[in-house]
Amino acid sequence: MDRTTDLSNEEIRRYARHLMLPEVGLAGQRKIRALRVLCIGAGGLGSPVAMYLAAAGVGRLGIVDHDTVDFSNLQRQLLHATRDVGRSKVASACETLSDLNPEVEIVPCETRLTSANALEVFAEFDVIVDGTDNFPTRYLTNDACVLLGKPNIYGSIFRFEGQASVFAPHLGGPCYRCLYPEPPPPGAVPSCAEGGVLGVLPGIIGCIQATEALKLALGQGDSLMGRLLLFDALAMRFREIKVRRDPACPVCGENPTLTGLVDYEEFCGMTNHASSGNHRLRPDEVSVQQLKAALDDPASGVQVVDVREPAEEAIARVPGARLIPLNNLPANTATLDPGRPCYVLCHHGMRSLRATGFLRQQGFAQAFSVHGGIDAWSAEIDPAVPRY
Repeated sequence: MDRTTDLSNEEIRRYARHLMLPEVGLAGQRKIRALRVLCIGAGGLGSPVAMYLAAAGVGRLGIVDHDTVDFSNLQRQLLHATRDVGRSKVASACETLSDLNPEVEIVPCETRLTSANALEVFAEFDVIVDGTDNFPTRYLTNDACVLLGKPNIYGSIFRFEGQASVFAPHLGGPCYRCLYPEPPPPGAVPSCAEGGVLGVLPGIIGCIQATEALKLALGQGDSLMGRLLLFDALAMRFREIKVRRDPACPVCGENPTLTGLVDYEEFCGMTNHASSGNHRLRPDEVSVQQLKAALDDPASGVQVVDVREPAEEAIARVPGARLIPLNNLPANTATLDPGRPCYVLCHHGMRSLRATGFLRQQGFAQAFSVHGGIDAWSAEIDPAVPRY
């Protein structure tokens, strides 16, 4: 694609509403066409980001994802349709985006982003849009952007709240580590799968991210650099927090100590929480098979505590489990017997690890987290239990 020539007649028709804007015009639309954007994730945030940037006419749009489409995605991930369930998200996204605007070069990247490939993947793009949903990839994205001198357009969502910013130390702004120097402990911040998310919320935050990308291309307006925009959907309120560059930041500070990419799973204290069948259990974990054996054996004396929320238990439950939501556990510890085995259950096994750690501190030496949670129970023990 020749990015320097005038727009074709078809492009002029397609982008007519842009061309009418004095801040855009023909020159601005050429800048948009010259822009190369990498969208990390083809999910909730990636859907509005990619769709609006494709519609706007960016020259090259890269899509990085390694996941497949699940039914639970369809409530918010508008790149995909029911017919795409089970299909690669990248393949589904590329088809949707090409139908939306065949003028845009869509670059599929069906891979897990890692320290080994991030710099190479990022190198071919001007702007990186972070649509990830986990801390290791978030820190990886930040560090790779800082090292390569590329803007990182950040967004995150949870339940009814979202936030967005632009991190660009090479332009004088802060980076993600200036805002969040250390990741939270594993399980301390529930994922959308654990805590839920209002379906329209990623549309709002993703549109803000796409807007920031176009403003960077055009050189117009005030970017979110140095500002964290917070959105509360229930209150329908936006507010801002100033974010300053940290001189002691290990990656963008005055004397950086991080000059290359690291192991971000290790940095964030993450372990593989896949199904219990192919995972080496921690000393404080049991498998769903062990849970079933204990429940089937009256002599086991096991007490099973479900630390999910009532709304989750209404969807799916394990017979014999007692519901005590995680936040209510300290007030109910006295109702449990520290002399009996205590198996703790949640959705995927993250909240249950936190609960198990707390119970062991309270003298429950036989407290164990059920690895994989009720999701693994449904997959490996009882498929009649709904997965959500």
